[in-house]
Amino acid sequence: MTSSAFPQAPLAHTLAPLGWDDAWAAEFTPYAEQGCVPGRVVRVDRGQCDVLTADGIVRADTAFVTPHDPLRVICTGDWAAVEAAGNPRYVKAYLPRRTAFVRSTSSQRSEGQILAANVDHAIIAVSLAVELDLGRIERFLALAWESGAQPLVVLTKADLVPDPVTLGHLVQDVETTAPGVQVLTVSSHSGEGTDVLGAIVADGTSVLLGVSGAGKSTLANALLGADVMEVQAIRDVDGKGRHTTTTRNLLVLPGGGVLIDTPGLRGVGLFDAEAGVGQVFSEIEDFASQCRFHDCAHEAEPGCAVLAALESGELPERRLESYRKLLRENQRIVAKTDARLRSEIRRDWRLKSAEGRANYSAKRGNRI
Repeated sequence: MTSSAFPQAPLAHTLAPLGWDDAWAAEFTPYAEQGCVPGRVVRVDRGQCDVLTADGIVRADTAFVTPHDPLRVICTGDWAAVEAAGNPRYVKAYLPRRTAFVRSTSSQRSEGQILAANVDHAIIAVSLAVELDLGRIERFLALAWESGAQPLVVLTKADLVPDPVTLGHLVQDVETTAPGVQVLTVSSHSGEGTDVLGAIVADGTSVLLGVSGAGKSTLANALLGADVMEVQAIRDVDGKGRHTTTTRNLLVLPGGGVLIDTPGLRGVGLFDAEAGVGQVFSEIEDFASQCRFHDCAHEAEPGCAVLAALESGELPERRLESYRKLLRENQRIVAKTDARLRSEIRRDWRLKSAEGRANYSAKRGNRI
């Protein structure tokens, strides 16, 4: 990342281009009284971070904001209170977050990992160079909705699908998968859609998400109007490439707004995202509200509106299976940190096991 991503002159007078407003200023008042200066975290390394202040980039130590809870460590996008002087200078605190994009780590401890803070738009980049993975899109959307940001799905490399009919079908598939979410086709090569995307991201802070090879760095360069992010070749066979972004970076966009670019995500694990899952599958939630029983599990209960929609064809079977899968996964994650929920799951499991044994015994008795 080069310093050209940070136009210094405007920042010498105001932090407004970074998203600073009266509400942030009010939150910062106690730290201003302590002699600290405000700034936005643009990058975090081990024990240190780069903070963009009104006077430029400050390298600061994070010893005071490194708690044991991984969700409370300082993150790209945070607004920080930095010592006005010193060598080294320290981040004394960060302001309460308005939104936070969190995923589950790949560790067995099922900890959450915060990827970006204070985000208005969650841009999910999906490459059209490979077959669409609708289930993965649903995962990203669940995390995006849970974060408090507004999701946006960007289908990159649209120039690789020259047939407008085929492209239309692909867009329709994603729109069905992402109710209430804008789906935009973009080609960094031809420039298609980049003006529309630029207008969206000009309003607030956006985080760019996706797997390796989705075209995030190329898209970031198109929005920046310069080759700030390194782009490496993608294999033609499977559309995959090496990670071109290795850290989360906050970039000031020339057309307004800021963009947080993230490394390609190999895993998209849910982390306490039940509300986000419900938002992604809002049509299933609507059907569920019409079920005869308020605690309907949508398995074999009488008067189940979800199963009726499945039978009538209103609800695709793939959507229901994906909904069930994500809810189960989210429940397992939450149960690892919630003793009461673990107990409830074990009780339900024992009841279902007992019912299964009773049904099996009854069937054997009928054969005799």
